[in-house]
Amino acid sequence: MRSGTKVAIVGGVFAVAVGGVGYGAINVWNGLTGGQTTTTSASGTPRRTGPVTAEEVDATTKGFLAAWAEGDPAKAAQFTNAPTSAQGALAGYLTETHVGGMKAKAGTATGATVPFTVSAVVSYDGERVPWTYSSELTVVRGLTTGQPRVDWKSTVLHPQLKDGEVLKVTASGAPAIKALDRAGKELTVERYPSLAPVLDELRKRYGGQAGGTAGVELVITGEGDASDRTLLTLREGRPGEVRTTLDAGVQAAAEQAVKRYAESSVVAIKPSTGEIRAVANNREDGWNAAFLGKQAPGSTMKIMTAALLLEKGLVGADRVAECPPTATYYGRTFKNLDDFSINGGTFTRSFARSCNTAFIKLIDDAKDDAALGKEARDVFGIGLNWQTGVPSWDGSVPAETGGEAAAQYIGQGTVQMNALNVASIAATAKAGTFKQPIIVPRGLDDREIARTPRSLDGSAARQLRDMMRATARSGGTGAAAMAGVGGDKGAKTGSAEVGGQDTSNSWFAAFADDLAAAAVVQAAGHGGDAAGPLVASVLKAG
Repeated sequence: MRSGTKVAIVGGVFAVAVGGVGYGAINVWNGLTGGQTTTTSASGTPRRTGPVTAEEVDATTKGFLAAWAEGDPAKAAQFTNAPTSAQGALAGYLTETHVGGMKAKAGTATGATVPFTVSAVVSYDGERVPWTYSSELTVVRGLTTGQPRVDWKSTVLHPQLKDGEVLKVTASGAPAIKALDRAGKELTVERYPSLAPVLDELRKRYGGQAGGTAGVELVITGEGDASDRTLLTLREGRPGEVRTTLDAGVQAAAEQAVKRYAESSVVAIKPSTGEIRAVANNREDGWNAAFLGKQAPGSTMKIMTAALLLEKGLVGADRVAECPPTATYYGRTFKNLDDFSINGGTFTRSFARSCNTAFIKLIDDAKDDAALGKEARDVFGIGLNWQTGVPSWDGSVPAETGGEAAAQYIGQGTVQMNALNVASIAATAKAGTFKQPIIVPRGLDDREIARTPRSLDGSAARQLRDMMRATARSGGTGAAAMAGVGGDKGAKTGSAEVGGQDTSNSWFAAFADDLAAAAVVQAAGHGGDAAGPLVASVLKAG
């Protein structure tokens, strides 16, 4: 226990200071009233039931914060409903953060939830830096004792803590980096907030080889490959420079684009090289879903499905293709949006209108339910363990049969993609060959780059590009979104139905000259309405 703690309660605001006088213990349970006494505990004392009262919330909060600031994790933990877990976490906090002069001030409760502010001085290796942050706790009634207790969660210690993570002062982390775009312009979190998880990973992977020196920092750290997150810098290190393939202008456009919709992601790639030009997310959790997400891509999958059918000679861009209102395969019935049909139209017309049944009717002719997965892997590089330079997931088209295989043809069922994967698919369609996406040049670490066994057949590639061009023009589902995009352009829309959602996810993939992009917006409906404008604004910036 730390000695010399002073407790002060002024005007209903509670403060605890670690300082120069002894601690005067208080009995936080004296005088508690409220609740209902309906049962008796095992010890024979009355056990309260019902909601916690304002008096119980106040007294429990004061007792917990007092013990925590005093430096007594065992005592503080007894005020929680998980004393074993809480004691370990509180003890680790006090030793690993190197805090001193700690104060805790409770704010005004809202029901059983109490905001509070922690202020302290972090001292390490000759450095002393003030540290202040806000969190909150909730008081609940203990299930066994009936007594009011702090509902223990990691966020009580710090609002950014997740389960399995701890706070720690370290001087041995990866040196900071100065990330640069392809032209040498600095990329900062302040200017490009979406890059926060990317820059964290770049620092983790390349900080030690970029010529920098580590500083002293208070960080949140977890198990495995998760990157440390800096909360407080005690001493600045010297950053090393890491050049990326990003384009500051395109990145800025991507950042602005995703602001239009919550839970949206967008990625832009240069088809001729695979270089990633932009990645942006608008998510409350800050997760890089653009690179790590796993979702059904809807009809953007038809880019690959069309490539398969073209290579097998089952369709031709200018050949007539059936597009009835519904189609059934192995007992599973599929339909088009609003049950539309096309009589006597070409396959290009079916592609541009995103006719589901035109694709479903041809799966039997492919004579191999797993053919789409092979096309995805051998031509488009899906599932080949991409080494982009930061953590990413490279998509999945698992082998299926029957109706589930048919669902894959239109991007439903077990197909899983993210914006990076779909942008790469559009880039492969434009270039005719797969170039594994990268965000840092391979020369930085000589990592292995995934390569496909073959390129897309030349005739199939030309027809596929023409079909995407038709989709981006008058009459196609991507025409409205792509109206302001110049150059050689093509597109494919997608709407992915997801269980538990009333509205489908909006997908859009497109290219314009030597830039391809894809976006997804959660529960936003048709691909051309939400994701389409995001992609278009990024392409115009390129």
